[in-house]
Amino acid sequence: MSVAFRRNELDADLRGYLETNADIVTVIEKPVALDDVGALTAQSEGPILFENIKEHPGFRLCDMLVRHRFSQARALGVPEGDYLRTLAQRLRKPPRGLRKVTTGPVKEVVWKGADADWTRLPVPIHSEAETEPLITAMNLVVDPETGFYNTSHAATTRLGAQRGLISFVTPHTQMIIRKYLDAGKTNMPIVFVFGLPPAYEIMGNFSGLHMDLWGELEMVGTIMDRDVEVVPCETLEMDVPAVAEIVVEAVVNLKDRFDIGLGVGPSMYYLPKSSSLPEVTVQAITMRGDRPIYRNHQTCPDTDHQTLPRLCHEAVLYNRLSEIGLTVKDVRFPTWGAALSCIIQVEAPRAGFVNDALLQAMGAPWLNTKMVIAVSPDTDIDSAQEVYHAIATRCDPARDIVIVPHTRGSPYDPSAGPIEGDPPWRTVGKMGIDATAKSRHQVADFDRSWPKNWGKVDLKDYI
Repeated sequence: MSVAFRRNELDADLRGYLETNADIVTVIEKPVALDDVGALTAQSEGPILFENIKEHPGFRLCDMLVRHRFSQARALGVPEGDYLRTLAQRLRKPPRGLRKVTTGPVKEVVWKGADADWTRLPVPIHSEAETEPLITAMNLVVDPETGFYNTSHAATTRLGAQRGLISFVTPHTQMIIRKYLDAGKTNMPIVFVFGLPPAYEIMGNFSGLHMDLWGELEMVGTIMDRDVEVVPCETLEMDVPAVAEIVVEAVVNLKDRFDIGLGVGPSMYYLPKSSSLPEVTVQAITMRGDRPIYRNHQTCPDTDHQTLPRLCHEAVLYNRLSEIGLTVKDVRFPTWGAALSCIIQVEAPRAGFVNDALLQAMGAPWLNTKMVIAVSPDTDIDSAQEVYHAIATRCDPARDIVIVPHTRGSPYDPSAGPIEGDPPWRTVGKMGIDATAKSRHQVADFDRSWPKNWGKVDLKDYI
């Protein structure tokens, strides 16, 4: 899907973003049952806004804000061709920090005590086999030593009016939990934040060394190139974005674990089959007064759920591959790669560079580079058909495939072997595929054949 670029100053809030970018937003005004939201959402290529949820008439719901490059570029206010380079460059800047204010739109409605019931929010069940609603919002926890805010999208199963079970998988959150426990604290404050401009969520999924210098929330203003205002919570000693649509204040019980059944992982399988997770207890809910927008992240099939955690990964790889001397055109973790595959589009100055790039990508800190494919600039990185064609015609398996055995595997990869006694972790091999056009090839051999006037005439004009 190709859309025109519109340069605008980035909006401070989500509703402003949706209005500014109305040309790429699908607005559903007809009444929609909450059980139908996921199936409808997954059919949308761009942002989608449901104006009328049957069971929750006071709320709206949006999703699919960053599924494709055209909407990711809108999140940063740049043309598609400048998006990755812009994000990569801004991630090298220092944090802009936060500006504290006394109140903001998210304080227009305040629920406390028994009123703080998150079953009143339009939280959908995400798949046929799941039995409980799943919350996929951005959440914030504070490092008790540095005061920095760490963000993630830890999936939280809602189990009652003020109860849920949360799945923390990011290493920084685990590090922060350990600090609370080492200090003798068995509860950790947490806030769930729904409804912010998508740049918040892009930055909120950063993964790399940073918690000794800054937290993700402090960097949001850097990648948005504008100030970020925060307001104090009602029941916690934390600050939250003033322009959020909905904020849920809660505490996490770090001492106990509770068993929970299957859920959908980013690879779109029901893995892990079961987990023992900490409990969340809701203390307060604040929100905007005029039909607040619940931000959902539908987990299946290929949606924001697969894309969002990998956008900063793409920018980090862009920087790292550029450092070794490659001309990096693009990096992509495609939704159709089951959150386990990466494609790098590069030009190499001489032999040896692509193999180094493949090893660099496969050795990334994350668990989603099981298969890395290098392609040339003339291969459409967004087309599975084009990428497969490049593999089939530009890769000699005896020379152009690198296999590394026994590496860290994703807990969501059913082909990886479980580590005995240490669930849900697994080990797996990794594969790098050089599907670029190489100097040993005859350049003319890669001239593709197309029909006469291909791209100049359109079948729709004759129907």
